[in-house]
Amino acid sequence: DWSSDVCSSDLWAGWRRSRRLASEAADVKGPALAKARILVTNDDGIHAPGLEALIEIAHGLSADVWVVAPEINQSGAAHSLSLSKPLRLREVSERKFALEGTPSDCVLFAVKHLLKDRKPDIVLSGVNRGTNMADDVTYSGTIAGAMEGCLLGIPSIALSQAYTHGHPVKWGTATHHGASVVRKTLASGWPRNVFVNINFPDVVAASVKGVKVTRQGVRGFGGHIVERIDPRGGAYYWIGYTPGEHEFDDESDISSVRGGFISVTPLHLDLTHEATRRKLAAELDKA
Repeated sequence: DWSSDVCSSDLWAGWRRSRRLASEAADVKGPALAKARILVTNDDGIHAPGLEALIEIAHGLSADVWVVAPEINQSGAAHSLSLSKPLRLREVSERKFALEGTPSDCVLFAVKHLLKDRKPDIVLSGVNRGTNMADDVTYSGTIAGAMEGCLLGIPSIALSQAYTHGHPVKWGTATHHGASVVRKTLASGWPRNVFVNINFPDVVAASVKGVKVTRQGVRGFGGHIVERIDPRGGAYYWIGYTPGEHEFDDESDISSVRGGFISVTPLHLDLTHEATRRKLAAELDKA
């Protein structure tokens, strides 16, 4: 009947549209990658060793690398913009700038102002000191840097390095495997509303077991409030963070990284929960 034809037509149009978006997002790969303009940012700040690791990874892909990173540590800034204070830019060296703002500010500033005459082809955010997995992605400034790039229509990837507290961070794992994983990931292409989250395990480069494409895991947020007293007797507070226990899922980012694998997780900007949307629509339509 007519309604079935319309439904089929809509599904077909949606499929064609998704295929078109996927092909459009895959325009930076293969031989073109060597000529791509790469924007590097992070949330740990302009002086972070993980930023230097990502610059090394980016130079393994292209010679045209630009850096715009926060002047100070912005861990936990999530996808926030600085709307109530001005942004000040400091040139650190050629093609390397520090901005008094969040990771989202950095990407937006670079794309819309600093590099407006020739925008970046790729955004890389990281390498974060510590993983960004499961529920952590909602708090992460590293994830937000890639998310902002995605919103601006640029293929974007967040990278993080697992580590154990009290032990040196194994940046060599990210720098050894990073360019290869990023190159292969970009070559696959993905829709414009998707970005990719890569986490490297806390093992030396030679001990990495492989790469797994994973889903976002689940674990509780171990946040707690720490109260302190200043010299004048006034109370002040810190938010403490200890990751909670995770739900076991051998296809999750958490399980893969703990197992010694590099985790590659595609994330998307649409936060709609479809099953609940359909349920609510059915219930509310009865009213």
